[in-house]
Amino acid sequence: MNYLKNMKIKIFADGANLDSIKEFNLNNNISGFTTNPSLMKKAGVKDYKTFSLDVIKIIGDKPVSFEIFSDKLDEMYDQAIEIASWGKNIYVKIPITNSKGEKTSGLVKKLLDKSIKCNVTAILTLEQVKEIYNISENNTEVIISIFAGRIADTGIDPNKIMIDSVNLCKSKDKIKILWASTRELLNIFQADKIGCHIVTVPNEILKKTSFIGKNLNELSLETVKMFLVDATNAGFEIKINK
Repeated sequence: MNYLKNMKIKIFADGANLDSIKEFNLNNNISGFTTNPSLMKKAGVKDYKTFSLDVIKIIGDKPVSFEIFSDKLDEMYDQAIEIASWGKNIYVKIPITNSKGEKTSGLVKKLLDKSIKCNVTAILTLEQVKEIYNISENNTEVIISIFAGRIADTGIDPNKIMIDSVNLCKSKDKIKILWASTRELLNIFQADKIGCHIVTVPNEILKKTSFIGKNLNELSLETVKMFLVDATNAGFEIKINK
């Protein structure tokens, strides 16, 4: 049974490995793609634009988010214009602030006013969500990426901010709430339950979808067998003195 097929939420694959992007592009459960400079660096990407154009060739007209990487607001704008020119399916990822803490909501508004779709990223508070909500007054689509996993890393349950954000933005249908920094498959179901529009999931987590719906007794037995095989292969031995 395909437990993901009947969900309302859209699943975006998050990564920078071209082979994995090709694989997930063939998966009917994947509706779009996201990446970022950190993932590109980890994957050994050397040329930002060449990589991005390769991704676009693979995925066709599915939505994809590419992130600017300047720390200066004027350069951020120029980079966003260039990235957006690569395809109509592109959302330009803009961090909610630069590294100096300067807000980018004004920049995002300028881009939206030019009909450039944005994915505002690294959001962790409802106040930051409201900043983008307040400047989203036109017909250009904007994704608000809330890093639920990073919120959870601080010991705070992210559900409240996610629910509050979904409820806040219901009045503006061009705003989409995205559950980001997914840590486990359960997050997909959590995000769908509270009405998030999108969840972005790392490749290594997407590869665990075969576990969905698995009988827990069977999984328990498989786990025990795995421990036994690993211990045997490692040659572990405990000498018992009788």
